[in-house]
Amino acid sequence: MGDYSKDDFLQLIKRFGAFLTVKISNLFHTLDSRSVGAIAGLAVAIVFTWRVWRSPSEPQRRIPKRQGVMPSSSGVSTHSSANVETSGVTSSSEDSNAQNVIDEFFQPVKPTLAQVVRQRLSEGRKVTCRLLGVILEETSPEELQQQATVRSSVLEVLLEITKFCDLYLMERVLDDESEKKVLLALENAGVFTSGGLVKDKVLFCSTEIGRTSFVRQLEPDWHIDTNPEITFQLARFIKYQLHVSPTKPERTAINVFNSTTLEQFFGNV
Repeated sequence: MGDYSKDDFLQLIKRFGAFLTVKISNLFHTLDSRSVGAIAGLAVAIVFTWRVWRSPSEPQRRIPKRQGVMPSSSGVSTHSSANVETSGVTSSSEDSNAQNVIDEFFQPVKPTLAQVVRQRLSEGRKVTCRLLGVILEETSPEELQQQATVRSSVLEVLLEITKFCDLYLMERVLDDESEKKVLLALENAGVFTSGGLVKDKVLFCSTEIGRTSFVRQLEPDWHIDTNPEITFQLARFIKYQLHVSPTKPERTAINVFNSTTLEQFFGNV
């Protein structure tokens, strides 16, 4: 109903304006200055009336504009929330990075091979070790008659032991040529260049009992062997022993340790 009255009023104003235009154009030739002023005053009065009539409707038009601002406010709120979330993610990332730095700082330092050797040998200062199956690739005296090969994987551990301990190597051989092959293989591997081992500390015998006698005479802190019978017999006389074999022996003493290889015992695999 309000829209209908507004349209009628607009049509009335337009008709009245057209009427005034015609009359003014006709009267300008006949009216004096007072008449013209009166007409101008009437026009001003009409314009003022029009503005007064429009003023009540303006708040109604402004309301939607204010409502239209709400999405912007909501957008600001959403943007603020996004900023808060982004700030939270950044803060969480910074906390995570700080925690990683702390974890790395307090992470236990990996010990060196020298430290591991000392720890595993319990500060033992004298060590005896058989050659076949431990230091050499060959596993029998018969093979030594053909060749002698130092295991490359054990070399680093062996050299570290020579720096820390008084090391004696020993083996049963069948002839003098086998002795020469063994000594040459050790020399070519650089075992004697470290300064901790000399050729005089490489002992040879012709029987297993002879190797057992060597060990008992030297009275080492540790003996390393592949023969379970020898390690079992020496358990009463030697403080610690290491039995090197892929399989665990049926009989073992409390002071005999087992490992598949010498380097594995020291964690250097």
